[in-house]
Amino acid sequence: MLSEIACRNAKPRDDGKALRLTDEKGMYLEVMPSGARYWRLKYRIEGAERRLALGIYPDTSLKQARQLRDDAKKLIVQGIDPVQHRKQSKEEDERREQSNFEFLAREWFARMTCSP
Repeated sequence: MLSEIACRNAKPRDDGKALRLTDEKGMYLEVMPSGARYWRLKYRIEGAERRLALGIYPDTSLKQARQLRDDAKKLIVQGIDPVQHRKQSKEEDERREQSNFEFLAREWFARMTCSP
């Protein structure tokens, strides 16, 4: 199991390959040759192995990454692919934002055309 100190002190490998520091339940910290550190979750759904990006260290702490992992695991248990769920949520947010903008634009246009 990882500690915050181990995450902070993680250095890239000398051979130019990504280093994976495993935590638990499929989560790991991937240290890229550039020094960038990414939280990832490896999981299986419908027999296929998938990876989910959980965040960038240190912007996403170990504690936050574990919470995101647990949230994703809850979806997996229900048979929902967290990657697809994230995509659908983004699309819904974009549609909602577009419809809000359209509503405000039509309201503004109606006010502007009706006023003397």
